[in-house]
Amino acid sequence: MADTQLHDNDEDTQKDWQADTAADQSAEDQTATSASDATDAADASSDDSDDENYGVPMDQVEAVLNATADKSAMTPQMQRMMARQEENTKRVEETIKGTKSNPRWFVPLFCALMIIGLIWAVCYYLTTDYPIPGIGAWNLLIALVIIMVGFIMTMWWR
Repeated sequence: MADTQLHDNDEDTQKDWQADTAADQSAEDQTATSASDATDAADASSDDSDDENYGVPMDQVEAVLNATADKSAMTPQMQRMMARQEENTKRVEETIKGTKSNPRWFVPLFCALMIIGLIWAVCYYLTTDYPIPGIGAWNLLIALVIIMVGFIMTMWWR
């Protein structure tokens, strides 16, 4: 029963979607070529047209973002935008002040420790006697300890 209901449509009543899509595509192509010609001619006046599209000149937006605008001459929307910008600036400044940072020597120290540990291990593998002669494979343990100290320091990095 369902099969007969689905296929009861006549060929005349069915819409040709492929033909419509092809016609729409060719119309879009023609519109795109005429629009690209129009944009080439209008590039010189694009600043003015952008302001007209959004209703607010870009110099006013930049003044709001830089907090140099006269608040009495602004629209309520611009005043809200400026207040939001001030709140965000205060929040970011408070967050930056609240964070603790490491001393300047911290990052170079843990990088140097990891590199020294690597060089220590490579030196032992190449010579099997140096960097400290007479202790043998304990040189590898020393290298791994130096590398691990460097990696542990990376976890304390802020």
